[in-house]
This record gives sequence, C-alpha cells and structure tokens, in this order.
Amino acid sequence: MNSKLKNDSTDYLFKAILSLENEEDCYRFFEDLCTSAELKAMSQRLVVAKMLTEKKVYTEIVKETGASTATISRVKRALFDNDTYGYTLVLDRIENGEKE
Repeated sequence: MNSKLKNDSTDYLFKAILSLENEEDCYRFFEDLCTSAELKAMSQRLVVAKMLTEKKVYTEIVKETGASTATISRVKRALFDNDTYGYTLVLDRIENGEKE
C-alpha cells in the first residue's frame, strides 16, 4: 500500500465507495464526485488494463480506447511492475463475478 495515499480523507472516500450497492448507486455518486473527464480517464485506464491482460498490442489499444501511449505505459507498469495488484484484483473479481 502506498503510504502517501493513506489518510483519513482517502479512508472516508473508500468507505463511501464501499457503501454503494449497485451500478445505479455508482452512477449517482460518481456523477456528483467526478467530472465527466475524470470518470472517462479512470474507466479508460481500467479498459486498458483489461486489454493488456488479454495481450493486446499498443496500437490496438490506442485505436479502440483513444488512450495515449503514455497512459498505456503507466497502466502497464501498474499492472505488471507494481506489487499492489489493484488492477489484477479488480479484473479477476469482475471476470469471476465476485465481490468481497
């Protein structure tokens, strides 16, 4: 865990997210919380991570998502070079229909 991110405000945000029960709750909360550009950027990164795990190449990812190669590289580092495994955790759970 990145201790630079850990604080009471972030804990409160994560508790709020964990309180959401369905996609409708998510849409309502994130529409209030984020700009459409912020939400688009976050969802784009998750799709990029999924495509990277599917062994898609950069050109295909750029074409399909519109993500920059810098964004793809950043996601790739987080996905394969970090020890947080956040993307992997979420993608595996989505794939298996799980929620903790």
